[in-house]
Amino acid sequence: MKNYKYSEITPEKVYNKRRKFIKSVGLGLGSLTLGSMSLLNNAHSLENNSELTSYKDITTYNNYYEFGTGKGDPYKNSQEFKIKPWNISIEGEVESPITLSAEEILSLYPSEERVYRLRCVEGWSMVIPWIGYELGALLKAADPLSSAKYVAFETLDDPKQMPGQRNRFLGGGIEYPYVEGLRLDEAMHPLTLMSVGLYGKTLPPQNGAPVRLVVPWKYGFKSIKSIVRIRLTDKQPPTTWNRLASNEYGFYANVNPDVSHPRWSQASERRITTGGLLSRNRIPTEMYNGYSEVAPLYANMDLTRNF
Repeated sequence: MKNYKYSEITPEKVYNKRRKFIKSVGLGLGSLTLGSMSLLNNAHSLENNSELTSYKDITTYNNYYEFGTGKGDPYKNSQEFKIKPWNISIEGEVESPITLSAEEILSLYPSEERVYRLRCVEGWSMVIPWIGYELGALLKAADPLSSAKYVAFETLDDPKQMPGQRNRFLGGGIEYPYVEGLRLDEAMHPLTLMSVGLYGKTLPPQNGAPVRLVVPWKYGFKSIKSIVRIRLTDKQPPTTWNRLASNEYGFYANVNPDVSHPRWSQASERRITTGGLLSRNRIPTEMYNGYSEVAPLYANMDLTRNF
């Protein structure tokens, strides 16, 4: 663990916005040192080809089929999305089930900025300064039982607010609500983040407000948005894209340049940073999206079968 001065990794105007964000979510400045953020080395140092993606690109180029399948649809169709009231339940194989409001989720633990690479299964990527805290801290609060082996997640089911849920064509033919899952050890890994903001602001609706998952070593569809339910289970839970096309989207969905999607290669990616959305900034894709510290989670596993 290494401490970086916040202003060294974030533009000054974002640094100033961060101070306002801390106040807006009810975290006293004493709960988080703004002069130095606790950042994981591999996750946060801006390495080769890791210039930050602009706030505009991050918030206008999205996959969020609940608001439409076009990349601009989530921004266009979510601006009236209401996140109050909002509750998240943590249930299942736990000693102490809990239900939290969005306000409690925001203020339960001190937040930190984590600059993560986001790799979409479609072959494009971004570098995003998320704000949040480790999912493991939240799960520990519910005291998982020894029988808990997996964690299932569920997105809000609200067709009135989410046009893709009420129109099968607009929503890409997906069975809603959107569901995802992780093994418990993946969920407890310190890189796995519950994000409540990005670029010094609370999450906008098109990026998964008020709270979403971020698992940086997996393809983006694993990072489920607008979560309302977290359930610990003893069996592997169903996941939306695996249920729709199991030959194309596995349960694990680890970024792997050596395992192609049936319809395209995963050996390289188009990084959306300098030059914007239309740039041809292609770079090689790294195993686990460059987060090699997670490799022990998959020791002795055949990653061509467990994709």
